Amino acid sequence: MTKIFTATAQSTGGALRHGALTLGLIVSIFTSAVLPSQAQVPATTTTPADTTLRKYQTLPGTPPRPWYQSKVFKAAIVPAVLIGYGISVVDDRGFYSSYDARRDIRRNFPNFNSHLDDYMQWAPYLELGAVLAFGAESRNDRVNLALVLVKSEAIMLGSVFIVKTLTRHERPDGSDLRSFPSGHTAQAFLAASIVHTELREKSQWYGIGAYTLATTVGAFRMLNNKHWEADVFAGAGFGILSAHLAYLTHRHRWGRHPADRQGVGLGQPIVPPRGLWQTTPTLLPGGTPGVTFTWQAK
Repeated sequence: MTKIFTATAQSTGGALRHGALTLGLIVSIFTSAVLPSQAQVPATTTTPADTTLRKYQTLPGTPPRPWYQSKVFKAAIVPAVLIGYGISVVDDRGFYSSYDARRDIRRNFPNFNSHLDDYMQWAPYLELGAVLAFGAESRNDRVNLALVLVKSEAIMLGSVFIVKTLTRHERPDGSDLRSFPSGHTAQAFLAASIVHTELREKSQWYGIGAYTLATTVGAFRMLNNKHWEADVFAGAGFGILSAHLAYLTHRHRWGRHPADRQGVGLGQPIVPPRGLWQTTPTLLPGGTPGVTFTWQAK
């Protein structure tokens, strides 16, 4: 839309009246010349597809997919396998049970003792922070990323606490009854999943490095005799599932949409329209000088 405003400067009252008549003439010309050309524009225009929806979200107008190709299934399949395997090897169950794994670990690493896993569970977050500090763009802007982090942490902490309270499974060292699932492992895999989701468009190696750190945390929990094999696998599943649920339920209502950010999005970035003001000297009928102000959406 284009709007034109005309201002004139006159030295006498008669000139002001003449300027008012001239302004009316300009408005009349604008109405008869500009508006008809705009009326020729088709009433229906093609609206660009919404590319702000992210991983695990369905684009509008997408045809139905088979259940095994749905985003919910893809988000849940890996965590379900990990949690299911953990449950299948609780205590002396399964082909290679938790008791079998502990026996082999204690035989090969009888004196292993390290607190490194207490700090390594946060290492993927440090990786993400370092990459962003050096100027790399994540999939989400800082506001949406912070919201995803808070939501996923709340889901993970709540679910792990509830399951620990309900199962009351004893740790391998007998220290308490909060063994299943492993909270350290869940935290590490949650952070790794977020790193992978946010930086995979830059390089898959960021996710590989984060998941390697998370796997090391799970191994250390078993080597330190703090968790069973079942606890570690289930903890990994809870961590990944918590991150996936956070992305599934996040709709980018705050901050900048991913598609508005350079290098991020499903297609070309969609930049919101911005107004552009222009001033043009003009000569009105009768030789009266004036200025035309024009605003047009850019």
